[in-house]
Amino acid sequence: MRDEELAFASISALSAGLASEDISSPTALTQFFLERSKRLNADCHAFIEITEQNALRDAERADNMHDTGLLHGIPFASKDLFDVAGVKTTAGSRVLADNTANSDATVIKRLRSAGAVSHGKLNLHEFAYGITGENAVYGTPVNAYDKTRLAGGSSSGSAAAVAFGLVPFTLGTDTGGSIRVPAALSGLVGLKPTFGRISRSGVFPYSWSLDHVGTITRTVADAALILQTIAGEDNDDPDSSNEPVDNYVAALEQSGNLNKLKIGVPRTFFFENADPEILAVTELAIDNLRAHGAQVIDVELPKMEHTRAVSLTVQMPEALSVHSRYLEDRGHLYSRDFRAGIALGQCLLAEHYIRAKRMMTRYRQQINTVFEKVDLLITPTTPTIAPRIGQPRITIGNNDEAIGNAITRYTSFFNMTGHPALTVPSGLHSQGLPMGVQIIGRYYEEAEVLLAGSALEEKFQIPKPSFHERYENVGEFVSAAEK
Repeated sequence: MRDEELAFASISALSAGLASEDISSPTALTQFFLERSKRLNADCHAFIEITEQNALRDAERADNMHDTGLLHGIPFASKDLFDVAGVKTTAGSRVLADNTANSDATVIKRLRSAGAVSHGKLNLHEFAYGITGENAVYGTPVNAYDKTRLAGGSSSGSAAAVAFGLVPFTLGTDTGGSIRVPAALSGLVGLKPTFGRISRSGVFPYSWSLDHVGTITRTVADAALILQTIAGEDNDDPDSSNEPVDNYVAALEQSGNLNKLKIGVPRTFFFENADPEILAVTELAIDNLRAHGAQVIDVELPKMEHTRAVSLTVQMPEALSVHSRYLEDRGHLYSRDFRAGIALGQCLLAEHYIRAKRMMTRYRQQINTVFEKVDLLITPTTPTIAPRIGQPRITIGNNDEAIGNAITRYTSFFNMTGHPALTVPSGLHSQGLPMGVQIIGRYYEEAEVLLAGSALEEKFQIPKPSFHERYENVGEFVSAAEK
C-alpha cells in the first residue's frame, strides 16, 4: 500500500496486509502510524500523549504472537478517560495532570489481549463536559474536512485521530452523543452500544447513569469487529450486562437482505429544524433501506420538549458527586465552563434528581413500546454540519439555539433510554462537510443495527479528507487556511 492508502485503510485491509506480509510486521505498521501522528498532531490536536515506547513494546509482543486474529498488530488510541497502565489519565484537564494509571481499563486489556497496539491518549472536552470538543489546555481538535470547523466532542480527539489517518480506530465515551456527533461531523462510523454492553471499569466517569463506552471507526465492519472483542460481562463493573455477546461480524454477511426488518421513522422532532440537505439525504437513506427489503413505517416517540432538562438534571448532580473530592484543593484548576456546570449540580435538589430518574424510566418504557412495532429507528444524527470553532449559536430556518443544544438534539435521548445507536456517513453537504444518519435498535440488538448500517454504508461512500492532496502536511493546510 502507498502511505496514504495505509493511513486511511480499514482494519480488515490492514489485517490482510499483515497476513500477506505486504505490511512486513506489526512493528513496521506501528512505526508508520507513530511517525504520522507525531508529524500531524501539533496541528490537528488529536492526541494529548503519544505513548511511543509503550506502542513499540505492544507491537513487538504482537510480532511474537502465534495465535493471531483480525486485530493482531492493529494500532488504536483511546480517549483520555481510559486508564492505560503507566500512562497519565488527565481527562483533558489540569486537575488530573499528575494522575498516572496503575492498570489498564477492562476494554484496553481486551484489545491488547487480541494483539491490538495502544498508541496513546486522545484529546477531549474537559472531563467530557461538552459537545464541541474545545479544550483550552490541550488545544481544540479540528475537523479534517475544514480546519476552521470543530471535529465535534466530547470525543473530539477520537474522531480527529481516525479522520486524519493517525490510527484506524479509537475508543470514546458517549453521554449525550459524544461518540455519534463527532463521528457524524467527521465522516466516520460511531457506535454507542446498549448501556452495560461494554465495561466502564477503568474509565473516568462523568455521569454513571448516562455514560456509554463505544468506538469510532472507518467502516461498520470494523465497528462490529471491535464490539465483538470488547463486549461482555465484567465483574469489575456492576453495570455491565451478562447478556450473551452476538457474533456481530457474522451478522454482517446478510447486509444485502433486510426483508425481516421493520424500520420506524419518528418524523416529529427528529425531522424538524434541521438543515434541508441533511433531511434530504436521510430520506435517501430511508429509501435505500426500503430497497434492501425493509418495511418502513412512521412512528410516534415520546414527547421531547423536556428531554434536555431531564438529561442535565441527571448529569450535573452525578458529575458533582464524581468531582467533590477535587473541588476544595483543585477547584481553581477547572475551566470556567466546568465550574459553572458543577455549580448547577449544587443547586439541584434530590427531589429534582429523583424526578429526572423517574422520567428516564418512563422514557425507556415508552420507547420499548415503540420497539414492539418496529425493529429499528432511523433519524439524522445531527441537524447541522460541523460548526465553526468558537461559534456559540446556530440558526436553522427560524430556530436559533446554542451549539451544544443543537448538535445533540437527536442523540441525547438514546443515552437516557440506553438503546444501541450507530451513526454512518450519509454523504457530503454542499459545503464539503460530512453528514450522518443514525440507526437505533432494541436492547442488545447491535447486530441488527450494524446490519442496517452496513446497507447504508454501501449506498453512501464519501471521499476521505483532501488536505493531503493539496498540502504536504496539516501544518501547511492550517497556515494556508488562516491567511
